[in-house]
Amino acid sequence: MPALKNPKRYTVTAALIYANGPIHIGHLAGCYIPADIYVRYLRSTGAEVSFISGTDEHGVPITLRAKKEGLTPQQVVDKYYDQIRDAFHELGISFDIYSRTSREIHHQTSQELFTTLYEKGAFDEEVTEQYYDEVAGQFLADRYIVGTCPTCQNPDAYGDQCERCGSTLSPRELGNPKSMLSGAKPVLKATKNWYLPLDRLQPKVEEFINSHPEWKTNVMGQCQSWLKEGLKPRAMTRDLDWGIKVPLPDTDGKVLYVWFEAPIGYISATKDWLIQKNGDDSGWENWWKDRETKLVHFIGKDNIVFHCIIFPATLMEEGSYILPDNVPANEFMNLEGDKISTSRNWAVWLHEYLRALPGKQDVLRYVLTANSPETKDSEFTWNDFQTRNNSELVGIYGNFVNRVSVLIQKFFEGKVPVAGVGEPADAEVLRELAAFPERIGNAIESYRFREATSLIMDLARLGNKYLADTQPWHVIKTDPGRVGTILNIAAQITGALAIVSEPVLPFTAEKINRQFGLTGTKWADAGKLDLVTAGTVLAEGGLLFEKIEDSVIETQIAKLHEARAQNLLAGKVVPAVKEDIQFDDFSKLDIRVVTILEAEAVPKSKKLLKLKVDLGIETRTVLSGISEHFAPENIVGKRVLYLANLAPRKMMGMESQGMILMAEDRDGSLTFLSPEKGSIWNGGVVS
Repeated sequence: MPALKNPKRYTVTAALIYANGPIHIGHLAGCYIPADIYVRYLRSTGAEVSFISGTDEHGVPITLRAKKEGLTPQQVVDKYYDQIRDAFHELGISFDIYSRTSREIHHQTSQELFTTLYEKGAFDEEVTEQYYDEVAGQFLADRYIVGTCPTCQNPDAYGDQCERCGSTLSPRELGNPKSMLSGAKPVLKATKNWYLPLDRLQPKVEEFINSHPEWKTNVMGQCQSWLKEGLKPRAMTRDLDWGIKVPLPDTDGKVLYVWFEAPIGYISATKDWLIQKNGDDSGWENWWKDRETKLVHFIGKDNIVFHCIIFPATLMEEGSYILPDNVPANEFMNLEGDKISTSRNWAVWLHEYLRALPGKQDVLRYVLTANSPETKDSEFTWNDFQTRNNSELVGIYGNFVNRVSVLIQKFFEGKVPVAGVGEPADAEVLRELAAFPERIGNAIESYRFREATSLIMDLARLGNKYLADTQPWHVIKTDPGRVGTILNIAAQITGALAIVSEPVLPFTAEKINRQFGLTGTKWADAGKLDLVTAGTVLAEGGLLFEKIEDSVIETQIAKLHEARAQNLLAGKVVPAVKEDIQFDDFSKLDIRVVTILEAEAVPKSKKLLKLKVDLGIETRTVLSGISEHFAPENIVGKRVLYLANLAPRKMMGMESQGMILMAEDRDGSLTFLSPEKGSIWNGGVVS
């Protein structure tokens, strides 16, 4: 089923985010802003669109958050649903419906689909051994189990995935597994569940995926990797007490697998939207069963397998639903040189951003789009945020619109002048203007949002160049009629800029439309020579964007690092002070400043470096457990503190003479104790 040409309507979904915490910029860059740009563009072209999303309110992350905050799961999802919904609205994400999977319409829709598949014999009923917590008295879902990752040896890997190396895991692959409920070692216990036989469905899944060679390379690559390994049956039910009950007899304590029912949330949310709009869900099938409807899923890369393989396989087994035409998943956005981590509080939270930088929603939308992780991971830094705002939004986009407005106010009493007979420069700029809407539209339709944003800024550059070349501020002295033509054309460029930038900068476009008297414009209007009517009196309008000062950025960077430091300290056990010693005890320590002459890794050791140090009177060999923090070549020549009279100790078959003194930072990294040049130590001056 190849890509749909000329669809009758579009069903566009954005990932159902877990309602277990606030939303951050990684979520926004991953799928929500790209989805909103795409939908706003489609609406501008006159397309019939439904934009569907909501919160995923079942699954283990919810119950873990509830346990952490001392709340019930329902209290947790209620709290974060409101916060996430309101933050999305304030950012201008234009959902038709932002629903939730705890609503009755979702429970009903999910159970109906499960029952349909069950009655068609689509599931295999199997009794298997699953991990069970004898202390807590319940079976453990994958995320309730932590242990050592077999790939990177991370001791805190989850039963389904290692967040350090990204490996997909199963609980029985973990070393030293333990329950997150009680801390006990789980045991294996027999239980019955219902499996979707993806191994038998693989030929149909492969045919579906291979019919879409136009999919992004990162999406197709991950799909083909799963197919190459061979799909395996996956349980569509779980032994849990929080979720949608399995609609079969004698299934107490069992719920639908969250990745079975969560994508069904797009369908139930569509029904929810129609009920809220029309009083009933009549017509929902048009959005999910009409073969002329184009279904597009916007997600992050960690959800590719569910939206490209498992959910389509489920719908294929049911038989009457359309399948996704495209799944333009983005990669991850990193933050200030590190991966975004909610557990380490290393994130820029949307609700906090909106309070700290009021009125700058479009700045965040623009920066995240201009640096979108479309095919590979990208990085957000506050300095880049400031540069893009000051150089591009203020210096190029805002500067052009402001110049046009100021010149019309100054030379024509605020009325858009009539265009006279044009000159070659006018014809050239109008020719270039006419090409931009199609180029930007093509980029958006092809999910190349970075390119679209770059083209929008190029249109603003075109306007600035036109004013610089024609110099109306000089020509006004000799030919006011000519200036009228120049500023009329500049006003048309401004109107076009508002239309084509609205998907990315909706608040800014609204300001321009209000100032230049534009209402009800569509994409096809961009580039028209009479878009802004001559004689229109410009409304009052301030600067579209303002420069962001260094102090604002410094505050945000400091806040980010302080939040992470506090989080680290909160989880760190500070040992009690040891018993007192006497000065004579301390004076026995012979601490000297030495120079590291040589450094090399110790074979078969992950932590040890072999160092040769110069005491001034002799050289010694020291084994130091610092290889995870320092490369050998980077520490040769360092002047460090050294405990010289510590008794020698055998390590890895070698004798270590003394000890290099280190300090531990808040984040667990090590730092050498290095005296400053010129300081006094042991009666001498450090050189």
